[in-house]
Amino acid sequence: MSIETIIPDSTSPAEPVAPLSDEEIFASHQGGKLSISSTVPLSSKRDLSIAYTPGVAQVSRAIAADPELAKTLTWAQRLVVVVSDGTAVLGLGDIGASASLPVMEGKSALFKAFGELDSIPLVLNTTNVDEIVETLVRLRPSFGAVNLEDVSAPRCFELEEKLIEALDCPVMHDDQHGTAVVVLAALTGAAKVTGRELESLRVVISGAGAAGIAVAEILLTAGVDDVVLLDSRGVINKVRADIAADPGSKKAQLAGRSNPRGVDGGPAEALLGADVFIGVSSSKLAEEHLKLMNHSSIVFALSNPDPEVLPEVASRYAAVVATGRSDFPNQINNVLAFPGIFRGALDAGARRITPAMKLAAARAIAALAEDGLSADYIVPSPLDPRVAPAVSAAVAAAVEAE
Repeated sequence: MSIETIIPDSTSPAEPVAPLSDEEIFASHQGGKLSISSTVPLSSKRDLSIAYTPGVAQVSRAIAADPELAKTLTWAQRLVVVVSDGTAVLGLGDIGASASLPVMEGKSALFKAFGELDSIPLVLNTTNVDEIVETLVRLRPSFGAVNLEDVSAPRCFELEEKLIEALDCPVMHDDQHGTAVVVLAALTGAAKVTGRELESLRVVISGAGAAGIAVAEILLTAGVDDVVLLDSRGVINKVRADIAADPGSKKAQLAGRSNPRGVDGGPAEALLGADVFIGVSSSKLAEEHLKLMNHSSIVFALSNPDPEVLPEVASRYAAVVATGRSDFPNQINNVLAFPGIFRGALDAGARRITPAMKLAAARAIAALAEDGLSADYIVPSPLDPRVAPAVSAAVAAAVEAE
């Protein structure tokens, strides 16, 4: 895989992005964003004899005798496949496999640019979980890790769980865990800026899909006890009829671990006395609800392209505001997490990506912002070249410690 990308040495809190034209966008995507290039010379008959026949036969015979040699004599062990069925693409929804391919190509380009890992997109013309699992099991000799992308909830939970059990390699649904890792890193910085302890925060999460549930889980794992989730029906708790009727669901499982004060109702009840709002849904946050939060509150309005509340409104009440956009300070961007997580997992020979590895990644990201920590700088820039190496080292160390 050959992708030339220049990553500026940028640690600035916010970097303005010039307006984009359709002409510029479509020209950049013409013919796709990826290409394959050889890592060995092919300019002579001797080169051909080594890289291909007859020399390659010796390598194939060696791997046939000892399959472990494929890890060092092919690219498979270092290859990440970016897998999608096109059912939850960005903010576009279920647009299908082919329409999701430009996004997956972009994700593969990010793996190369930020994690120095080769990656290829695999978009599948099926939404059947078992068929996707079977496809990847059959393709397992060709790759070393699976990045699930833009798969709709709740199917994404079942798909990830089944793949983790079926494959002997790292698997991660980035929409869940990449988001969760960066949110935890950002919240660690925001807590310090506002003079709070992370564990003492009262957190409200709007959205109980893939990202919302993963954010809740990592915060609970990190020691944040008071986490309240909202979905389209209101606060998630153990007594809500639809949740009680489906005890095996992710929402029901979280209802048993979260909301320790037994909050019931809607956004107003959830946000009364809250320290933190984390938006990972398309729902809007009303200004009147911001007034219900504690002084020096923290607002992460992460919906893209339209945040749950605009930063200029949130800043009237909140001490720290973050979004998912690059044109505002404090961008919560998954590229801070996934390249380093996968790189660290593969470097350490991990067969799974564990909660301890995700916590290590979040702490590494948070640590990089400590020197310049401020209300407008709670996480490093997505273009900061220190991030992926720091995350991969932390993840690899977590693997060794487990």
